Amino acid sequence: MVFPGGLRGLARHLVKPRGPARAGELPFVIHPIQCPNNLWLVGEHLCYEKDCGRDWGGVARPERGNPMLMNVLAAVVTVVAFGAILRGLEVRFALLTAGLVLAVASGNLAAFPEAFMRSMTTAGLISVILPVMGFAAVMELTGCDRHLVKMVTDPLMKMRAVLVPGAVLATFLINIAIPSAAGCAAAVGIVLVPAMIAAGVHPAMAASALLAGTWGSVFNPGLMHNPVIAKIANVSPMDVIFGHMRASIVGILIVAVLSFAIAKAFKQDRGWTPEKAGAAQGGAGKKQAPPLERVNLLWALIPTVPLVLLVLTSDRLGLTTAWLPKGLTVLEAMAIGTLLGMLITWTSPETVTKRFFEGMGHAYGLVMGIIIAAGVFIAGLEAAGVIKAFIETLKATKSAVPFIGTFGPMLLTVVVGSGDAVTVAFNNAVTPQAAQFGMTSINLGSLAMIGGALGRSMSPVAAAAIIVAGLAGVNPVELAKRNAVPMFAAAVAIMLILGG
Repeated sequence: MVFPGGLRGLARHLVKPRGPARAGELPFVIHPIQCPNNLWLVGEHLCYEKDCGRDWGGVARPERGNPMLMNVLAAVVTVVAFGAILRGLEVRFALLTAGLVLAVASGNLAAFPEAFMRSMTTAGLISVILPVMGFAAVMELTGCDRHLVKMVTDPLMKMRAVLVPGAVLATFLINIAIPSAAGCAAAVGIVLVPAMIAAGVHPAMAASALLAGTWGSVFNPGLMHNPVIAKIANVSPMDVIFGHMRASIVGILIVAVLSFAIAKAFKQDRGWTPEKAGAAQGGAGKKQAPPLERVNLLWALIPTVPLVLLVLTSDRLGLTTAWLPKGLTVLEAMAIGTLLGMLITWTSPETVTKRFFEGMGHAYGLVMGIIIAAGVFIAGLEAAGVIKAFIETLKATKSAVPFIGTFGPMLLTVVVGSGDAVTVAFNNAVTPQAAQFGMTSINLGSLAMIGGALGRSMSPVAAAAIIVAGLAGVNPVELAKRNAVPMFAAAVAIMLILGG
């Protein structure tokens, strides 16, 4: 490199007299100087980042690069990334690519591998998310999930007057035990959609009711967002659930009531046939589940065992015994549930073990994969200085933070169909600063999580919407039309409760 004044000029910039030196000190102060290509020379170190942690000798740290240009570039990269996701590009690939582009453009390529490694080894997330998905895989293997669905839906079909709101609430409850929205939609829809259509409910209304309940997973400690928020707030996932419980219950009641009102107002709760509604012939009829003659109560209750154990042993209740310790972990609860499921259904231990680990592996590749990719994307935005600028903007408009935290993830999820990437990105970037906005991390993180879940429950491109629309033989857009008002109303109520 060439420095003004050659080596003497370099020495004049780097070394300044310090006065009498104490033991172990140098008799001069090392000052930084800017090198070509936006590198900063700090002592003997070449740094891409002005905040690299080196001693700057007390001098002001000048800004590097053009902040406005980087903000524009970050906005373009973000729009392109989520536009690509909307068009069907693999979510993890889109986020990883966006993070890499931003890291390179900001001159901090190291941010990419550092964020990748940090996210992929987050023990607090791995020990919660993976066991839950392993347990869910075992419940599918043993058929316990089908017995749970039948146990909940059979009484519902006898209450025809409240069939629509009942379907919303039943799906919501089942989604707590089957946390995948698409998996829950398939398990419940294959039973309820044909039954509701046979009872005279408009096919689109039947599918909309099921889709409206596919956010009950916010009460599952293994849903990826609960552990993420818990890690940020330094609490347990159950503490996060207790924190948003009241707001979520109010939200689902609003959704159920408004769904009922819409069905009544447009007279779509009775007197309809697929032909009259213009639904695709055989759309639901071709997707019949293998019939269960009767419900095995023990089998039906097994999927709820881990959640019940976590609630009973939580710090807030503490209903423990000598053999049931206080503060049972998610891993321990899922292991107990898996063992009981294996014994009660008398399934081969070898098969159960294999399926449990297959479920864990699938969860790491899909769920943790999205968390890793979102972490890399956020690292790219941080390297570009966008996160800092965004936080400063939010500080200046504190009153708008609950609105942004709720409806930002919600609207983006409506567009892309999945709220996981959007919510994880928001919570990693903004939620740690919640105290600066006058909120708790639990409340702000929960707003983003629930907002994303509500957005998915009205998105025509969400996997759950496509599944139930296919079962009903209707266009997914018809579901979005019917669910928009209930979801937005619930979002406003939840925002007022958690953001007030």
